[in-house]
Amino acid sequence: MSKNTVKSRKIRKMFRLLDKRYGDLKWWPARSRFEVIVGAILTQNTAWKNVEKAISELRKEKLLVLENMNNAKSSVICRAVRSSGYYRQKTEKLRNVCSFLLAECGKDLRRGKSMDADILREKLLALKGIGPETADSIMLYAFEKPFFVVDAYTTRIFARHGLIEKKASYYDVQKMVHLALGRDVSAFNQFHAGLVEAGKCFCSKKGGKCGECPLNALGVLDSSL
Repeated sequence: MSKNTVKSRKIRKMFRLLDKRYGDLKWWPARSRFEVIVGAILTQNTAWKNVEKAISELRKEKLLVLENMNNAKSSVICRAVRSSGYYRQKTEKLRNVCSFLLAECGKDLRRGKSMDADILREKLLALKGIGPETADSIMLYAFEKPFFVVDAYTTRIFARHGLIEKKASYYDVQKMVHLALGRDVSAFNQFHAGLVEAGKCFCSKKGGKCGECPLNALGVLDSSL
């Protein structure tokens, strides 16, 4: 049996264990496609609780509508997203993505669902400050395109379970999940959400609460990574 086959089986078992433990986690938590996109940008380099505060402020200012944010003053957006950190840079990214979305989709973001996935992703990646994780969060959760989102929780859990080297590239990890689960939007959504939840609760940087983790059934791991 090849190494890829063994790893794919392990990933599928991970998926089943997390799905059994958590069920549908309703991720990404947002009321609209545009709110997903805003959240994907604001969550860069910060905890989700800080993003929630910023989202709440944007909602108060009625800026969680594409046209409204596009027309808003930068100072108003800055003030609303301050809690997310790097607020000036994030304001610039939000303004850039608004211009991009209006050019590509007009006012109806549902049009993104019918666009060529690879072309749309490349265009997103060409925007200043949009890296693979942010682009794939937008692709998967806003436009329902089959790109698995690799984050710090994913790489930490995979490394501790011997699936990857600690410094494996984003695309190596993503390719591994695509191979194991197929290009399945629903599975990618559920698996990513489960890994985030398990990571937050049981798999911190300082070490793992392995005995309590739903992935403990996978066997021995290296919690020092």
